[in-house]
Amino acid sequence: MTASADRIIATDLRNEMSRSYLEYAMSVIVGRALPDARDGLKPVHRRILFAMYELGLTPDRPFRKCARVVGEVLGKYHPHGDTAVYDALVRMAQDFSMRDPLINGHGNFGSVDNDPPAAMRYTECRLQTLTTNALLRDIEAETVDFIDNFDGSQQEPVVLPARIPQLLLNGSSGIAVGMATNIPPHNLGELIDATVALIHNPELDDRGLMQYIPGPDFPTGGQILGRSGIREAYLTGRGSITMRGVAEIETLEQRGRQDKEAIIITQLPYQTNKAALIERIAELVNEKKLEGISDIRDESDRDGMRIVIELKRDAYPRVVLNNLYKQTPLQSNFGANLLALVNGEPQTLNLKRFLTVFLDFRVETLTRRTRYELRKAEERDHLLQGLLIALDQLDAVIRLIRGAADTATAKTELVENFGLSEVQADAILQMQLRRLTALEAEKITAEHEELQLKIADLQDILARRERIDALIEEELGQIKALHASPRRTIIVQEDGEIGDIDLIANEQAVILLTEQGYIKRMPASTFGTQSRATRGKAAAKIKEDDGVEHFISCCDHDKILFFGDRGVVYSLNAYQIPVASRTARGVPIVQMLPIPKDEKITSLVTVSEFSEDTYFIMLTRQGFIKKTALSAFSNIRSNGLIAISLTEGDQLRWVRLAKEEDSVIIGSCQGMAIHFKADAQELRPLGRATRGVRAMKLRPGDELISMDILPSQIVANIGSSEEELEEEDSADLLDTEELIEEADNPGPWLLAITTGGFGKRVPIPQFRLQHRAGMGVKAIRFKSKTDRLVAIHVVNPDDELMLVTNRGIIIRQSINDISPQSRNATGVRVQRLDEDDAIAAVALVPPMGEREEESADE
Repeated sequence: MTASADRIIATDLRNEMSRSYLEYAMSVIVGRALPDARDGLKPVHRRILFAMYELGLTPDRPFRKCARVVGEVLGKYHPHGDTAVYDALVRMAQDFSMRDPLINGHGNFGSVDNDPPAAMRYTECRLQTLTTNALLRDIEAETVDFIDNFDGSQQEPVVLPARIPQLLLNGSSGIAVGMATNIPPHNLGELIDATVALIHNPELDDRGLMQYIPGPDFPTGGQILGRSGIREAYLTGRGSITMRGVAEIETLEQRGRQDKEAIIITQLPYQTNKAALIERIAELVNEKKLEGISDIRDESDRDGMRIVIELKRDAYPRVVLNNLYKQTPLQSNFGANLLALVNGEPQTLNLKRFLTVFLDFRVETLTRRTRYELRKAEERDHLLQGLLIALDQLDAVIRLIRGAADTATAKTELVENFGLSEVQADAILQMQLRRLTALEAEKITAEHEELQLKIADLQDILARRERIDALIEEELGQIKALHASPRRTIIVQEDGEIGDIDLIANEQAVILLTEQGYIKRMPASTFGTQSRATRGKAAAKIKEDDGVEHFISCCDHDKILFFGDRGVVYSLNAYQIPVASRTARGVPIVQMLPIPKDEKITSLVTVSEFSEDTYFIMLTRQGFIKKTALSAFSNIRSNGLIAISLTEGDQLRWVRLAKEEDSVIIGSCQGMAIHFKADAQELRPLGRATRGVRAMKLRPGDELISMDILPSQIVANIGSSEEELEEEDSADLLDTEELIEEADNPGPWLLAITTGGFGKRVPIPQFRLQHRAGMGVKAIRFKSKTDRLVAIHVVNPDDELMLVTNRGIIIRQSINDISPQSRNATGVRVQRLDEDDAIAAVALVPPMGEREEESADE
């Protein structure tokens, strides 16, 4: 062996391994695993789209076999396995993987059940319209650089001239060496709006852009819980986004059998395998880790997804659904890692950086396109100028050409005699005789003038950045008009998160709950003020065996606390209760709260803030009353919270908010009312799990019907008496003249309404303060023996009230329409009732305060 043949180079093994591994790592990062931030594509995807474009597989052409495309990509651009190329092609055609697919597939391209696609020899494909319009257009106009392929026989683009931020549109995922990327898909219309906003205001930050891009938009729809993960991902480039499938609780009607409750899943989190989800649920049921499920079946078809989970009759639908979210992939996290290549280097990008990189690239491609068009226009105009010179001296040109020995001599003489360039001389020699007509000469002149205008316009575009920005905005608007689609993924507020409430108008609303547990929310404006003694409007489509049981008014930002007869309290935001029309029945409350079937909601309270000096006053059917601090209810669990301890046979019926200085007034169905202070001497504060003390002594056959709170400033003006006032004692009752004088007084009054539709305002001073546990005084005299007191409310003359009957008829009227009378009077008719109907509940319309006015202004 010669010395040259076996030369040995001494090197440090550690340095060699480090250098070689780094080269390998960068090769994988740049050449395979990470997408380019400019067009959002990895090399394999870019090569597939470019190969299809070269093959002419545009949307207006017939489909071609995928095997033909894969062979083209392997032979010209991508020297790797055919499986990798076909898998990438298939993914770009799947509408459940890509928010806006780039390839139009024909055949079996797999399914959301993770079924594999058919072999490439069976499937066909062509480009989508979006791909040709937004990714490949202008690629011939020298907008991007081309490089040699692996063997130097072909040229391929370094990047596609994307007109949209494709990386954010369809997202990307990939694992490189030592790093990975996982970018969620977004909505095209929102991306374009944000990009245009950034063009108009380059100083716009990530939070400003989030006004246009609220979050990812997954192709499978679903929900995103909260905005904290989205905000973190957009600001830092990393974040965990909680995804949840869309599930509803429905009642399945069964012939000859009792109806059953079922959970219907219609949308899944992104990249969730439907078949694996159903299998996982079945496993948990068999292992008894998931209870309450009797059957699972997949009823999905070409119209959409539908997974039916039938429940056992004793199951709580909301509890089962919460367990599904907790234990199955029906709720999962998307670990966003916004990593992409910028100038060949991997970088973690925030939202603004993504759009800035795209806009910089778009400015570059549009500038290069304009330069290309300018060069082509100048070259064409140069030829036309030569033709015009020839036409001006046509006879001399013809003589010169006829007298020339050959073409080369004619070309040389044309250049020398007429001051033409060689290109112009060639064009004259190639000109056909028909171009010598007067009409053709006019066309050449018109084209020359048109080109002069075009050249001036192109030069102006290159000279002014605002012209380029306007073109970018115009082209984005065209793409949005053609290809934008509505958002599929809904962003819902997470428990305890603040944010969504600021986006919801704080409007007055009415919440109605029927005896059979149907609830709905209606804008208070649905019911205009009507005159006293009119019939009112239908507020609900009530079943014959159903009736309105609870009726409150609130604002959409308020929290609604639902107190059950067993002493348990549940919580919902008012805006979470579905809005329904006047005649709609509403939704079952068991679909919104985990209420046992044998528990009944007995009181609804609206809370705007959990202040320290406010208390809940709770009253039971048997007459026990308790005061508990409101702050004890600031964090109510999803499955409820114990509010009061009850004796056997007792039920929690009425709950009101009060302060320490306020007083309580309680009414009974036989028309009695008792008034006592809510301070520590009469009602000392108690914890949640306590019973309370006696509130009122009742006559045989009498029962409590209502309770209200008198503010402290009213209580200060009322005297007290140790002796109870009897019904016949009218010494302190005001006469009619005094009542008329007090009608101009701002109030307050005690409003008393009977089941027969009669009501009145009684001056508060007529109800003297007493000690707790007394019988009270007479509050109203009835028109008939069957009439009963249904509600009492403390009101002011400027207030409005809404009354609802058992049949769901609602009337809204001003308090001023109800005349003031003494305690011994029967009142006036406030609502005309149908036969066999009766007043069921009364609610005051909340005033539009400063908080609501601010929301309205926003």
